[in-house]
Amino acid sequence: MPARSHQLAVSLQSYHAFLMLARTKRTRYRAPISAKLVANMLSVAGADHIITMDLHASQIQGFFDIPVDNLYAEPAVLKWIKENIAEWKNCTIVSPDAGGAKRVTSIADRLNVDFALIHKERKKANEVDRMVLVGDVKDRVAILVDDMADTCGTICHAADKLVSAGATKVYAILTHGIFSGPAISRINNACFEAVVVTNTIPQEDKMKHCSKIQVIDISMILAEAIRRTHNGESVSYLFSHVPL
Repeated sequence: MPARSHQLAVSLQSYHAFLMLARTKRTRYRAPISAKLVANMLSVAGADHIITMDLHASQIQGFFDIPVDNLYAEPAVLKWIKENIAEWKNCTIVSPDAGGAKRVTSIADRLNVDFALIHKERKKANEVDRMVLVGDVKDRVAILVDDMADTCGTICHAADKLVSAGATKVYAILTHGIFSGPAISRINNACFEAVVVTNTIPQEDKMKHCSKIQVIDISMILAEAIRRTHNGESVSYLFSHVPL
């Protein structure tokens, strides 16, 4: 790839808007598919290669007419779990909704532990009506894993559900911590041991108001992806490894 090629590692100051706008399917007749609009805006702005992390839906890659490398936080998450949770061999990886089941089973398989999921029913957006736990967390550490959290109503309700089901400790690990509205107060009042996020979105201000928030630094993953792309090397190594 030429040295002059514009490489765009999408930071979450702008990627925050990407996540919130990136509707990937129609939920009602004639509704917009906004992810295509965002893809067009980035291309028209001059980007000819996108490097991003944990897209909310992988099909967003298909909306671009330029190359997209969608990196995964999973290797960094696995490393954090093994280094920071002493009882990780006696844990259950939990998805807060059915949509994250594939992500959770992948992590559970690599750790050789059990997984569970929570089925949730909503009456309206950002408001969960009822939750049903599918799986066993009794006398185990429960680790909630999701790609993003906005107002944190879902993960806080899920944490209460896991404790009532017998979990000894509850952690939440999220790729993108948006933490809007009442999110911080909800986390402070919830039963989490820690809420772990990557720094795709800057978290310094949030950490001042919530001691439970911990950050996984993924800057080296993005930097290595840019280096490999610039030098024409394979990026697929980063899908399953954390660069040293």
